[in-house]
Amino acid sequence: MKKTLLKASVLGIMVMGWISTQSLWAQSDPTGKKPITSTYAITNATVVTAPGKAGTKSTVLIKDGVIQGVGTNLSLPKEARIIAGDSLFIYPGFIDGGSDAGITAPKDPERPKDFVSSNPPDEIAGITPWRSAVDQYSAADGKVEDFRKAGFTIAQILPEGGMIAGKAAIVVYGSEYSTNVLKTNTALLASFSGARGMYPGTAVGVMAKFRDVYQNTKLTKGRGDQYQTVAGVNRPEVTPTYSAMMDVINSEVPVMYEASSELEVRRAISLQKELGFKLILTGLEDYANVIDVIKAANVPVLISLEIPDDKAIKAQKDEADESVKAQYARVKEAYDQAIKQASLLEKAGVPFAFTTAGTKAGDVMKSLKTMIENGLSEEAALAALTTNAASILGMSRVAGTIEKGKMANLVISTDSLFSEDSQIKHVIVDGYVYDYETKSKKKASKSEDGSAAKVAGSWDYETESPAGNSGGVFQITQDGSDYSGTITLDDPSGSGKINADLNEITVNGKSMSFSFDIAAGGMNLTVNVSGEVEGESFEGTMSVAQFGSFPFKATLNPTLIAIK
Repeated sequence: MKKTLLKASVLGIMVMGWISTQSLWAQSDPTGKKPITSTYAITNATVVTAPGKAGTKSTVLIKDGVIQGVGTNLSLPKEARIIAGDSLFIYPGFIDGGSDAGITAPKDPERPKDFVSSNPPDEIAGITPWRSAVDQYSAADGKVEDFRKAGFTIAQILPEGGMIAGKAAIVVYGSEYSTNVLKTNTALLASFSGARGMYPGTAVGVMAKFRDVYQNTKLTKGRGDQYQTVAGVNRPEVTPTYSAMMDVINSEVPVMYEASSELEVRRAISLQKELGFKLILTGLEDYANVIDVIKAANVPVLISLEIPDDKAIKAQKDEADESVKAQYARVKEAYDQAIKQASLLEKAGVPFAFTTAGTKAGDVMKSLKTMIENGLSEEAALAALTTNAASILGMSRVAGTIEKGKMANLVISTDSLFSEDSQIKHVIVDGYVYDYETKSKKKASKSEDGSAAKVAGSWDYETESPAGNSGGVFQITQDGSDYSGTITLDDPSGSGKINADLNEITVNGKSMSFSFDIAAGGMNLTVNVSGEVEGESFEGTMSVAQFGSFPFKATLNPTLIAIK
């Protein structure tokens, strides 16, 4: 006979325990939101520590936002919250090389009464190197959450502005209780955008003005050095523009040039060769014909994650005349060329990362998969999201891979990252866990021998928790390749039995997982169960994210198998 608790099943006891934990949270923070522990262990997951590395079953232990260990025999501290990683895949957190998420453009300054269009003040002409993206950034912006949900954990945020917009900064998409700023003044953002109705109004004028600002800054620095050492030298006039440009001419800060077209790529590289500053090319969209130029220049590259819309391709009609068909062919050729450019960079051996500026978070995976379908390897795609981005931003010591001592930034998916049905279930940023709803995937998958585990029927289960041991029953019905089910448990409020529907029932070879929702103490909680089926036995874990995980065992009653 199965062991039972006096009055409530383990689910009831666990839920009540979770509710009481809320009061412990509130003791350390009046909002009731901060957890009482910053230690987590994601157990028995497939961990891909870096691009090109095979995924292995491991546990990842994190504490205070730092990875403490990765392996199979880790000693887990008693305060660790367990996240069951069975059937899940863990990757390094994505790094965005150039983001406009959370950025608000500053107000345009008013023109002075004595305004002269041929010689406007720097700020009005879009020359504002003293500005910082941090001053334009709000972590509360919805786009930040959207990109975090897409797997991004760190981003270099770019200031909004004109030809010299200001300084970029690196932020972590982390806790609301932190400033989340990792480093300021990481790059000077520049573009070939001219000012309206004034000088410089053309791309050629912008290049001339950039030369002027750069060279005058060098002269100002030279005069300043002379003023400090030679008597009788007039004090040089140091403007905000020249002061903010000093770290650029000293090669302490690179210039990130927005160069979407082939012509702009050539112009940016030409300026770099002429003046000698450090260069990063960003926002590349049309670059197939200058890959050899990029490789020869040996400059870091950030390509846009926004790919061309294929609606025009899909809208083409078979009954069109020859001239229209010829136009269709040109459009299709341009589209095909655009979506395979990333693969050409890989083949040329040019390391690159991504910029999401101007991109919708919901299109990230679609764009990546389209690039992969058109020649880009999965290894190169992951490198662009992780190790390459970390290298370009100078963050390889703390980010880009899953290693002991690095930041606890992780992406946890339901399948291998670029597979068709993969979904991001958790994102861990700086040690904080963010959970995301995944769509139901009920189709049965085959094991290596071509068969799926038999799970339909009535299961008696047992589980252990700090409240003690208990058991209950759940039932699964199979209809073709779909599954449905229910679980019976004692109402946490103590008012008798309740039934809950099983959701997201997935059978993948010998692995089975499902979830169900329960209301308790004014909260709606989702309980996740996952594990392995061996014959008529099931062994795994039952958990709620951030509340812990508990052993879960079940035995199939063979007389009640339900298959339609």
